[in-house]
Amino acid sequence: MLDTPLMLVELSVMEQRYQAVSLVVHDGESVVEVARRFGVSRQTVHAWLSRYEQGGLAALADRSHRPKGCAHQMTASVEAVVLEMRRVRPEWGPRRLLHELARDGVEPLPSLSGIYRLLKRHDQIDPKARRRRDRKFRRWEWGSAMELWQMDVVGGILLADGTELKALTGIDDHSRFVVCAGLMRRANARSVCGHFAEAMRLHGVPQEILTDNGKVFTGRFGRQQVEVLFDRICRENGIEHLLTAPRSPTTTGKIERWHRTLRERFLLGKVFASQADAQAQLDAWVRHYNFDRPHDSLDMNTPASRFFTTRADARPADNTALASVDRAGDDWVARRVSAVGVVCVAWQQISVGKHRAGRTVDIHVGPQLLHIWDGNELLKTVLRDNTKEVRKKRASVAQ
Repeated sequence: MLDTPLMLVELSVMEQRYQAVSLVVHDGESVVEVARRFGVSRQTVHAWLSRYEQGGLAALADRSHRPKGCAHQMTASVEAVVLEMRRVRPEWGPRRLLHELARDGVEPLPSLSGIYRLLKRHDQIDPKARRRRDRKFRRWEWGSAMELWQMDVVGGILLADGTELKALTGIDDHSRFVVCAGLMRRANARSVCGHFAEAMRLHGVPQEILTDNGKVFTGRFGRQQVEVLFDRICRENGIEHLLTAPRSPTTTGKIERWHRTLRERFLLGKVFASQADAQAQLDAWVRHYNFDRPHDSLDMNTPASRFFTTRADARPADNTALASVDRAGDDWVARRVSAVGVVCVAWQQISVGKHRAGRTVDIHVGPQLLHIWDGNELLKTVLRDNTKEVRKKRASVAQ
């Protein structure tokens, strides 16, 4: 008689677990011996026993390791609020949405990346809508308010009778505070300069003004160089009038960007009954822009909050205010090189060479260092003297 060949039978995972439990429960073997035989830990055998006691054989099957919840997962109610905000205001990005949620007191407040992922899941992010920024791009601005105004003329304001109005617009370079938005039927010298003078009566006289080469702003490029009314006002008030290079609209990039916001958020689809009606509505919208609307490039602060706290002619009332005006941060400013080759920034005088007299250089103002750039060329890196800056501020307070 031939011996029957042995057959190897592979047990399932659940059968092996049941076998281990049976050895402990029915055969009386110790947990340590069973754990050694099956090559698992004692804690694992105890877990199998507990699951078998609670749910029987079915409880020994594999379970999902997926966690029951996620501590940082956005709740369904907050997701609904974010998506509704985005539907009503599709121009709001994750930063603006997060800012508005915080202002409304929404709890728990989601993260910036969480809002972005939510919008992406619901196909609210267009990857082609935003151009990749040039690696050589550097954002810079004047060091305080009232150092530079950018001004320009824009059209496209329509009346019911078919008339197209134009507007003289002006924006403070440092704070993005709109200092002028005056309407006129014709952009002639008298109308433009009237709005310009009114802006200075309301907000003061800036140190410099940057415009394009339009005839209403300058007469330096005609056949006969003449002083137009705008140039005369600048000269009599001690304002340095800067001009852009020909065909270089990015030089006045801040006012051009504000024109885009003006068209998209205020003028789109609007026809006004009269010039007075258009001016009243524009003034109301500008007040909202200056005092209520958070600005992305200002870390979600309003232009007014920066304009009135960093004005070049402002003086702190007491020593406690020094902390609020101490700008030891990380900013780009621009300075014109003097005739002896010196630039002044953060109460320091830095020589960059007489051969650069009259040029405008960019200065990166860091907490410890000053980096002076001429275009893409790094001219000099200087240690920042913060003690001199604080001493100057205290002297101004004492006066």
